[in-house]
Amino acid sequence: MLGALLTGGLALLFPILLTQPLALAATQGSCAAVVSYLLRDPVWWLPIHLGFMPLAVLALGLGLPSWVWLAGFIVLLLVFWRTDRSRVPLYLTNTASSEALLKLLPAAPCAAIDLGCGDGGLLRRLALARPDCRFVGFEHAPLTWAWARLACRGLPNVQIRFGDFWSHPLGDYALVYAFLSPIPMQGLWAKARAEMKADARLVSNSFAVPNIQPESTVTVTDGRQTRLYCYRPGLGTRTYR
Repeated sequence: MLGALLTGGLALLFPILLTQPLALAATQGSCAAVVSYLLRDPVWWLPIHLGFMPLAVLALGLGLPSWVWLAGFIVLLLVFWRTDRSRVPLYLTNTASSEALLKLLPAAPCAAIDLGCGDGGLLRRLALARPDCRFVGFEHAPLTWAWARLACRGLPNVQIRFGDFWSHPLGDYALVYAFLSPIPMQGLWAKARAEMKADARLVSNSFAVPNIQPESTVTVTDGRQTRLYCYRPGLGTRTYR
């Protein structure tokens, strides 16, 4: 949205852009990439923002049959599903963040859950490093869920579940991991407070719980300086404004 507003403002300043569809599309992609960078979105989103609209304009000039566009829409729907309702994009946890999260697991065998596991990459890395632990991942997008199931099929200590994690109890897990968005964090905190044990840890990648002081914050040494916000929802937690 912000990228579109910036593009509109530039088009008013430089009306010639309105006569050059490819240049206008490139401007929109650049504005979207700048906004994404300022919001500290994952780095791999930048080429998507830069290339999406220019490629769409170029594809329109190819005169492709209508079924191609329908097929593309279906694939995108199966990968991202109803992000308009969940308000959670597809975020993938990088290797550096996985290594940092591995250090947050208890030394003793335990169970951990990834609330929105995407392609299952994080769970694969954790499961291989800690075969003594049990890992559960939830994914609501059909194609991404199938991808994760296939990728984790040889790991007996990983279970990939399809659907919404909100109805799944969190009381059995020593570590609950979330890489969601700012929108659901307040609701997740309420759920964690009601269900998680006192010694269990909630770890949120990049998105802090509003007005709640984390127990600790881990800064990951990756390109975007990812932050892992660590909480103990089962304990009394200091709030701030």
